[in-house]
Amino acid sequence: MAGLRRLLAACLLGWGLIALAAEPPPQAAIASAHPLATEAGLEILRQGGNAFDAAVAVAAALAVVEPAGSGLGGGGFFLLHRAADDSQVMLDGRERAPLAATRDMYLDPRGKVIPRASVDGPLAAGIPGLPAALAHLAEKDGRLPLKTTLAPAIRLAREGFVVGDRYLRQSRSRIAVMQRYPETARIFLPPGRAPDPGFRLVQPDLARVLEAIAQRGRDGFYAGWVAERLVKEVRRAGGIWSREDLATYRVVEREPVRGKYRNVRITSAAPPSSGGVVLLETLHILSRWDLTDLDSATAKHLIVEAWRRAYRDRALYLGDPDFVTMPLGRLLNPDYAAGLRASIRPDRALPSAWLASELKPVARGADTTHFSILDRKGNRVAATLSVNYLFGSGFTVPGTGILLNDEMDDFAAKPGTPNLYGLVGGEANAIAPGKRMLSSMTPTFLESPNRVGIVGTPGGSRIISMVTLAVLDFAQGFTPATMVAWPRFHHQYLPDEIQYEPGALSARERQALKSLGHRLQARKRPYGNMQAIVWDRVLNRVEAASDPRGEGSARVE
Repeated sequence: MAGLRRLLAACLLGWGLIALAAEPPPQAAIASAHPLATEAGLEILRQGGNAFDAAVAVAAALAVVEPAGSGLGGGGFFLLHRAADDSQVMLDGRERAPLAATRDMYLDPRGKVIPRASVDGPLAAGIPGLPAALAHLAEKDGRLPLKTTLAPAIRLAREGFVVGDRYLRQSRSRIAVMQRYPETARIFLPPGRAPDPGFRLVQPDLARVLEAIAQRGRDGFYAGWVAERLVKEVRRAGGIWSREDLATYRVVEREPVRGKYRNVRITSAAPPSSGGVVLLETLHILSRWDLTDLDSATAKHLIVEAWRRAYRDRALYLGDPDFVTMPLGRLLNPDYAAGLRASIRPDRALPSAWLASELKPVARGADTTHFSILDRKGNRVAATLSVNYLFGSGFTVPGTGILLNDEMDDFAAKPGTPNLYGLVGGEANAIAPGKRMLSSMTPTFLESPNRVGIVGTPGGSRIISMVTLAVLDFAQGFTPATMVAWPRFHHQYLPDEIQYEPGALSARERQALKSLGHRLQARKRPYGNMQAIVWDRVLNRVEAASDPRGEGSARVE
């Protein structure tokens, strides 16, 4: 009789969850890194657009108002959930290496990496993917034409806007490179100096390019006068782009990676992003421990040890799936995670040098942007976009207003040598013509029996660790405001150190982690700029939050 009651209860619960899943959210929500971009997306929703139309508007607006993190000269990944058929897909708008690129293009005659060659200037730029992604998204999933969805960004570029404190700080940190290129300095800096509060950024050339895309779609960027100007000016300044590079660029729809942590189903970015694989491998390792039952220092130690192993596999195996074969079935298998878990001691850190040869750390920076969208039909978008380092390569193509990325630094210029973010890579991520460089971007969907989450963040190599912590928070039932604000810590295999924000580790935790053998590195400034949405299907409530470290805006309406 008791068994029958349990079966009946299970059936009722299942029917309840099916009913919950069938109900659309009561409100729409957008969380992005800039208030003007969030407002652009809401403007499109009010005009009858869906989440995908709003994503076009938000991404284009961010390209105007947040040039340090994204732009038409960059790329990114759009994770999409289509409510009509309950399907997910990852839109891969990642940059590609030019067809003239060579494996050793950033090495000197002695085989050593040339400092800054893959970071500054047009030779550092991959072929942009964002314009193609916007056109593809609008054509396949949107309701509204590009002329409508790009209108807010065109208006912002033509009329200008007053920059915020974040722009002032970021431009000052890259001013030496920005002043090296006259067009960049002319647009993004006042004459001869760093910008002051009240600086109004006006970009009429960028407005013209956006109008070309609005009129001609993909061909407005990859053909015609824009393509001709891009190639001409890049080559004049020392780059290696060709018209063929632009003509042959294509967006790719890829299957996301999927997994589970306790009762949370996770859908995340697939290669050429390493984000989803490293995230799921980390969570699979952690799944057998109830972290809430452990003291905080031990829990953080175990999280670090899981990251150490997952980031190591990133360095060894991951790259562009169109060029390399990766053991994804093994890396995403819980049994493989169990083997890695068996090597973790709760009472001792395993030095990364025992896993592979240790390399010297290098400087790391903050970059990229992310936004999350949910519409009233239940469509979802998690999009992480980038030009790589702050203001990308620093090179703006004259006559276009397009600031180019420096994503070529995300390749392993020399396998085993760390890039700008201290990440090492192997043969799988070596440079090749037309290849997409490995990324850490981790746009992610989360689903528990009664909640749905949309989350992502910028932050270079720390993106994956930040999203990991957000998933752990979601699994414990925390709100998006907590998920985006909680102090963060990080480990990425090499350099072998725990980096942590102010307030992330207490004095007791620091002492305990040192006693376990960890090396600690305090960060003077916070990092990340997470944007999160949570739809509680039981309470019939939608909440959204923007990271307090940034200047973003989260709106529910």
